Amino acid sequence: MTTKTRVAVVYGGRSSEHSVSCVSAGAIMANLDRDKFEVIPIGITQEGFWTSGTTEGLEIVGDKLPVVEKVNELALSLAPETRGEFYDTVNGALFAKADVIFPVLHGPYGEDGTLQGLFELSGVPYVGAGVLASAAGMDKEYTKKLLAAEGLPVAPEVILRDRSELTEAEKALLGLPVFVKPARAGSSIGVSKVTDWSQLEGAVRLAHGADTKVLVESEITGSEVEIGVLQYPDGSLRASVPARLVGIEDSEEGFYGFETKYIDDVVSAEIPAQFDAGLVEQLQEMALEAFTALNCSGLSRVDFFVTDKGPVINEINTLPGFTPISMYPQVWAASGVGYSELLTLLIESALSHHEGPVASAD
Repeated sequence: MTTKTRVAVVYGGRSSEHSVSCVSAGAIMANLDRDKFEVIPIGITQEGFWTSGTTEGLEIVGDKLPVVEKVNELALSLAPETRGEFYDTVNGALFAKADVIFPVLHGPYGEDGTLQGLFELSGVPYVGAGVLASAAGMDKEYTKKLLAAEGLPVAPEVILRDRSELTEAEKALLGLPVFVKPARAGSSIGVSKVTDWSQLEGAVRLAHGADTKVLVESEITGSEVEIGVLQYPDGSLRASVPARLVGIEDSEEGFYGFETKYIDDVVSAEIPAQFDAGLVEQLQEMALEAFTALNCSGLSRVDFFVTDKGPVINEINTLPGFTPISMYPQVWAASGVGYSELLTLLIESALSHHEGPVASAD
């Protein structure tokens, strides 16, 4: 009798991407190979309570978004000797023991290194990037700094920390239009396009709803293209075929915003994008370089603008969406790796690369 690998799928969380996380987790749990894996759903409520989760009812129905409801209160053991064990905080009973954790949390308190640090303390293997890569990948300011240090092209930007206005010199540098973004949020939450400087104050206020630090970026004109990177259990890296987004200009938002991504049925994807072989190879190589520059592991999705002067990296996602319409599983399906196989590879890679706690010296 073959023992199944116990996979704790952790989802929900305190960020503004709570519902997106739920949808991603639902799709992952529906596609995990049950002959190989035993699924342990663990939800995190919007208030931050860890609780037993569910494998059902995690879809978007109309305009109703799924949320995690508190059923009980759980805690992950932080002792490496009992790694992967979840306990009921009320009676202290063992709830479940996981061999590996698949964190499906987008945004702060999940994708930004905080949760990864918790797993490192516990000594439990987990899917995806470590603390450094997660933190740097979540913070667009530091993503760009690390990419630029490797010589990779990024859009001009200005960081607003304790102010909401740009200087005249900064306005001249960026030009119009600009995009105003929370520095440490995802799913285009809090993002807006500014076509007149009189709109800047309201755009910054909107971004501040998701983060205290705000990015103001020059608009980059070109096709929006996404490429997935996958690390295999043997450590080798592979870049997927590119996906080109089509129809963004027809959306109500006018850019690839939250409504356009998850609610409206306007944008489609050309997969694989019909680029010449030289451009595809360039994009794939840049995606692999970005993955390495941030010290990523497991997976990432690298987003580009393909301009008349060549590709520019927009951002990197160390834990990309796994909803049924998300680009990451779609580009891998087009690259010959189906959803279930993709999940298996990610889990096997996590188990293969986890070194466990380092013993203290006597």
